[in-house]
Amino acid sequence: MNSHVKQSLNLVLLAGSLGGLSAASSAALAQAHDHAGHSAQTAPADAAEAWAEGEVRRVNKAAGTLTLRHGELRSVGMPPMTMVFSVDNTQNLEGLAEGDKVRFTVRKAGSQLIVTRLQKAPAP
Repeated sequence: MNSHVKQSLNLVLLAGSLGGLSAASSAALAQAHDHAGHSAQTAPADAAEAWAEGEVRRVNKAAGTLTLRHGELRSVGMPPMTMVFSVDNTQNLEGLAEGDKVRFTVRKAGSQLIVTRLQKAPAP
């Protein structure tokens, strides 16, 4: 329990011992409850497997890298941009060309982002 919640609860207990809960102390308790989880925010369970969409800008099979212009990467908290990714399986690069639309997942390894799954998006 964080200090804000403890302080709010202590105020409520004090108010209760002085003759009952007032509207203000009830509000303080509700606010403490509403904010109790903020100190331990975690990513959604599905964020680690969140699919992102992107467009292939460059394929470098020799280096095992892929340059993508991508949307938001929820799994790593990254905004849309163009960047180079390593791929965990260079076979995923087969058949890709500049301009292809793709769906992919990434994982972070140190300071590097690695594409773990990659699919061509269906043609429109």
